Amino acid sequence: MSALVDHLARFAGALRSGGVRVSLSDEIDATEALSVVDVTDVDEVRRALLVALKIRTRDRAAFNQAFTSVWLGRGAAPARPERETGRVRRPVLPRGLVWRPEPAGDETAADPGDGSTPGYSPQPQLRRRPFDALRPAEVTAMERLLERLTLRLATEESRRFVPTRGRGLVDLRRTLRRTLGTAGEPLALARRTRAAEQPRLVLLCDTSGSMESHTRFLLCFAIALRRVARRLEVFAFNTALTRLTPWLAPGKIRLTLQRLADGVADWSGGTRIGACLGDFVTRYATSCVNSRTTVVILSDGLDRGEPEALVRAMRTIRARAQRVIWLNPLLGDPRYEPSARGMQAALPYIDRLASAHNLESLERLVTYLAA
Repeated sequence: MSALVDHLARFAGALRSGGVRVSLSDEIDATEALSVVDVTDVDEVRRALLVALKIRTRDRAAFNQAFTSVWLGRGAAPARPERETGRVRRPVLPRGLVWRPEPAGDETAADPGDGSTPGYSPQPQLRRRPFDALRPAEVTAMERLLERLTLRLATEESRRFVPTRGRGLVDLRRTLRRTLGTAGEPLALARRTRAAEQPRLVLLCDTSGSMESHTRFLLCFAIALRRVARRLEVFAFNTALTRLTPWLAPGKIRLTLQRLADGVADWSGGTRIGACLGDFVTRYATSCVNSRTTVVILSDGLDRGEPEALVRAMRTIRARAQRVIWLNPLLGDPRYEPSARGMQAALPYIDRLASAHNLESLERLVTYLAA
């Protein structure tokens, strides 16, 4: 971590050299932000630094140049004072590469076999590996990656501006209003900045037996979303519908999953998608779904009920929601075709049909939600 702090200080110094205002408190905020993101994900690091360092719109070009040349090491870095000569320089961090300082001359260079030597992280392999093919030792690592995944939703900028006490654009209207109490003298400028986007989401998760190998990870994803999307409602369905939102406990994945498995009726049993979505429409659609809501259905579409019930429910959900996304783990197999009765009934009312069989597919979902 100390090497990362050194690298951040070097980057902040390069920004200041380029005329970008970056304070020590901003660097501290950036250090905390980097501690909760995947530092091997270039896009994730860039977004975290943009937010934590409070980069203004007019400074974006200078930030991008410094990020490429200094943080990624893809150009000539600005000269640094002599006192930094001899420090360990953090090299490029391509996706999946874990950097650790080389051992000093009086330390052993032998690989102890415990993963402490420089090398490639298994994260790229985990991102592409199907959930139903994970080994027991990889489950915890996958849960951690799912927890980090949703951070980009929390840092996505909204089109809406809100007042701020820090740096931001000058708010002329509020500034002039303040002058009413100071005899027309603008003693302090009011400022505003873009708010962090808060997506309005409804997740409907299929917990039937055919989804058993994926349910754990999809619910981990839902728990992670709960941390950044306060306007989130989560439901489980199989032969009946259960509202899960009050049960989701961020940071307590194992406990939460155990409570869900114990408390949800017919967990890993059969499925009646149409009847359950119809129940959702009757009991919750009015309060949970409006023209700004994205409804995400996670299911393989294998429905034992009548297709007409699913058509009626999907038609109502589509009419109320901003967009409807259906995530089907079976789409991870290139041979799959959505020919099941449930999928055929739902397709006309879906804005996006995508896979949910591994971490990469969920990353694409987050990118789509943030657009």
